[in-house]
Amino acid sequence: MAQRRTPFGDRARYWFDSTLARGAAALVGWMALLCLAVVVPTSAVLVWTDPDAPPSLTGRLAEVWRLTGETLRLGGATGTPLRALMSVLLALVTLLYVSTLVGLITTALTERLTSLRRGRSTVLEQGHAVVLGWSEQVFTVVSELVTANANRRGAAVVVLADRDKTVMEEALSTKVGSFGRTQLICRSGPTTDPAVLPLSSPATAGVVLVLPPDEPDADAEVVKTLLALRAALAGAEPRPPVVAAVRDDQYRLAACLAAGPGGVVLESDTVTARLIVQAARRPGISLVHQELLDFAGDEFYLISEPALTGRPFGDVLLSYSTSSVVGLMRGGTPLLNPPPETPIAPDDLLVVITGDDDTACLDDCAELAEKAVMAARPSTPAPAERVLLLGWNRRAPLMIDQLHRRARPGSTVDVVAERGEATIRQVSEADADSGNGLSLALHHGDITRPETLRRLDVHSYDSVIVLGRDPVPGQPDDPDNRTLVTLLLLRRLEEATGRELPLVTELIDDRNRALAPISPGADVIISGKLIGLLMSQISQNRHLAAVFEELFSAEGTGVRLRPATDYVLPGSEAFFATVVASARRRGECAIGYRSHDDSSTSPGYGVRINPPKRERRRWTAEDEVIVIGKD
Repeated sequence: MAQRRTPFGDRARYWFDSTLARGAAALVGWMALLCLAVVVPTSAVLVWTDPDAPPSLTGRLAEVWRLTGETLRLGGATGTPLRALMSVLLALVTLLYVSTLVGLITTALTERLTSLRRGRSTVLEQGHAVVLGWSEQVFTVVSELVTANANRRGAAVVVLADRDKTVMEEALSTKVGSFGRTQLICRSGPTTDPAVLPLSSPATAGVVLVLPPDEPDADAEVVKTLLALRAALAGAEPRPPVVAAVRDDQYRLAACLAAGPGGVVLESDTVTARLIVQAARRPGISLVHQELLDFAGDEFYLISEPALTGRPFGDVLLSYSTSSVVGLMRGGTPLLNPPPETPIAPDDLLVVITGDDDTACLDDCAELAEKAVMAARPSTPAPAERVLLLGWNRRAPLMIDQLHRRARPGSTVDVVAERGEATIRQVSEADADSGNGLSLALHHGDITRPETLRRLDVHSYDSVIVLGRDPVPGQPDDPDNRTLVTLLLLRRLEEATGRELPLVTELIDDRNRALAPISPGADVIISGKLIGLLMSQISQNRHLAAVFEELFSAEGTGVRLRPATDYVLPGSEAFFATVVASARRRGECAIGYRSHDDSSTSPGYGVRINPPKRERRRWTAEDEVIVIGKD
């Protein structure tokens, strides 16, 4: 079929429109051409009508060029009416051109500033931290990175998320506060697009953290982001270490494959469930984890100490006065709380808790240990436990699994919830088939109603765990609202009986911690904040991932709270070195204590991590010693 011939006028108009669509530069060019099309002929008329014009053609052309360059004179020619009219015409053309040019420049600058505010320019930092994604964890991660960079000059944190740049900056500034020496840079765009990721310069970054978004398909989004990151870093060597988090264990393998051999992937739900169960079995343990994971106090470091090579691990525990040795890193595998007779190999790294990487200095404190006040009481077997689980969410089956793995004979778990009944029954049937003696019972009811809680003898339980519902997409309700209502009802029961409940609460939003009607030192697990703290710690040293994996595992060596009377005689005065030596005799590493006399007044609610070995105090029967050991 013959093509219809497009009229020349339409093709010219289309070409002109396409040229103008190229932006301000094309508009300025067209304005210059149109201006010259008027100014040059008009200047020629002025020259040829001037009686004093040069007689030669070359001279007159030079005069035309001069007049063309002086169009800003705004009508300086005089003489015949034709010359005056031409001069006025030049003035009008000049006014039109200049005003239009100013408008175009203003528009171009506005567009450029708008583009910059959208966060679409490429970052040119080196060794910075890149945070991909936006969730409640971003505030914890950025805050901890700022604290970790407090002594570094030129540190930068780049946040890339599919949100408005200005909104992100305002939210981070409001919740994080001062950034100190750290420069905060926000860029806007989807983290799953390999063409957008270079805006954050991941190839030159020191570490990349991938946060799970607050969406139902968060884990799939994390895997896709890791794949996009791998595509964006294709050919880049060396690649920065990657730290990511997923909720469901079934996505961890895919996330690890996408992250590459140097990547670390955390299971947020599993870690949260483990810590909630630990807090339920030993109240106050969440405060210890908070102290260990944030950068405000002492934290874990890996150090090399050739002077200790060949010495038994038990001797090393008292070789530092201001640092606590808790294990060895041997060939990339952590050995937390190894047997005291384990010799230190030449390539071993010490796992220590200390203030900074340069504060672990050798200072033998063995002479401070006072054997006369060490307790010789053996540990008593833990009795059966009764646990009350109020509420249900996706982490509840993981908590029941943790209780099942370390169940003591005759232990019971009662679940009160109005949702997840089928899931609860499946867990109950599976547990009954295991034959481990853990009794699991379901009670259907709304935990926000007073009559539901009144039917329960809550004070007969060794621990009460309060869970909130999972966030529902599209519903503006805060998932912590029901938890706060339940806590208020439990508080009323405490006041009515005069007895404090052994309570463990899970909250989603850290801002609701101040609203919870519970005692200041109670165990509150903020799942998003907890994972944010872990990711921040691992981002500074990815080898710590194996340490935390062992520390928070169900069967591994972890943080424990023991009665101080198991280590020193009650009422005695002793150095903390005495407690360390006593713990060594029991096959444990003492790293601190909790004083219940200061639990309501001290910032850490009585928790003291890594006190100096030379600190001397009076130990009471209410005090607890924090150790690294097994149940």
